[in-house]
Amino acid sequence: MRRVIVIANQKGGVGKTTTAINLSAALAEAGKRVLIIDMDPQGNTTSGLGIEKNEVENTAYELLLGQCEIKQCVHESICENLFVVPSNMNLAAAEIELIDVDEKEYILKKAVDEIREEYDFILIDCPPSLNMLTINAMCAGDTVLVPIQCEYYALEGLSQLMYTINLVKERLNPVLEIEGVVFTMYDARTNLSLQVVENVKNNLDQNIYKSIIPRNVRLAEAPSYGMPVLMYDSRSTGAESYRMLAQEVISRGEK
Repeated sequence: MRRVIVIANQKGGVGKTTTAINLSAALAEAGKRVLIIDMDPQGNTTSGLGIEKNEVENTAYELLLGQCEIKQCVHESICENLFVVPSNMNLAAAEIELIDVDEKEYILKKAVDEIREEYDFILIDCPPSLNMLTINAMCAGDTVLVPIQCEYYALEGLSQLMYTINLVKERLNPVLEIEGVVFTMYDARTNLSLQVVENVKNNLDQNIYKSIIPRNVRLAEAPSYGMPVLMYDSRSTGAESYRMLAQEVISRGEK
């Protein structure tokens, strides 16, 4: 079953882009054909997969403005089987430029529908805000994967995100579901991380992935080398955690 998974959390610094980069790399490593669409103007997913974000011609910005087809935006990443629709700071202007455009919420969906059959997984990395770019992603997606940092304020903002997802489901994309919650930056040495996991499990009636992503030096270092942790240090705990998450994502789709 081909799936479009949106990775979203309007809170910044929760490991959203790290998850986008490494989950897509782990799915590709598992033999799946994967496309990741970078909808964050910071373009960190783009550069984290070895693409020079300011030197590519066609990006998510040109796609949304109708200046190119989605096939013209697809670039090969540093990983086999993994392709990227890149992004850079130009994308920040798209929201303003699309104000008067009819059905602007569905621009990305229409593009994704054109190439959907060519990939096993299409992942969309969202900006850390609930704006037009995130809405576009949610209209194009089948499910939303929510990374949550194991910190005290983890649940803060989560209810707002769930409200937005339900609103999009109700008004714009009736098939949208919650893929699940994945815990990131878990520190086994602290009671707090454990408490946050328990707290979220008790308060959230959602799928929660068993794979928990630990705090890991290798995971933090990998982006500066323009590669996923699976290539930077294949045997690190960070790499193994994302492999486990990828297997869960794959098996969840097969059910």
